[in-house]
Amino acid sequence: METINDEMWRAIVENDASYDGKFYYAVKTTGIVCRPSCKSRIPNKEHVRIFADVRQALKEQFRPCKRCKPGGELLPDEEWVQQMVRWIDEHFAENITLQLLADHFHSSPYHLHRTFKRIRGVTPAEYILQVRMRQAKRELRTTDKTVTDIAASVGIPSAAHFATLFQKTAGCTPTQYRRTSRESGGSAEGGILS
Repeated sequence: METINDEMWRAIVENDASYDGKFYYAVKTTGIVCRPSCKSRIPNKEHVRIFADVRQALKEQFRPCKRCKPGGELLPDEEWVQQMVRWIDEHFAENITLQLLADHFHSSPYHLHRTFKRIRGVTPAEYILQVRMRQAKRELRTTDKTVTDIAASVGIPSAAHFATLFQKTAGCTPTQYRRTSRESGGSAEGGILS
């Protein structure tokens, strides 16, 4: 690993293809390694690590960028989508947009959406909703939090919108789900997401 100098930083900022193969840069916050010519969003300089060889970055668990394909390395789509799933599972309470996912996983929104749906059978937005509803059900069964607090904790700031989404997916209101769950000893299923 090398330290980043002004010339390297300029090559990254200007997407200078003449530096491709001379060095690779990895972004600590995304865990992705790119060529200097990559057209992805410019990272924070403090988060950048420089590698002389892409294999060094891969050994340190950085993933090759889907957009610029450093060193010709390309994750199989299944593994790439699984990485997205793990990331969503950890960040579901945040405001996740398709563009944010595309930026984070170095892809176009269209390609990411199409690949995710092909591999998982649902769109990223549908998967995020599934994860949020699963967590909401868990909290309804195991906590005394208010429905408003649960809605906020799963990333849906509007309690009314949350209640509508919950009823659509579970077939009952959050309050009904909690009551049924407690009456049956915590094993309420209901709907597609238990």
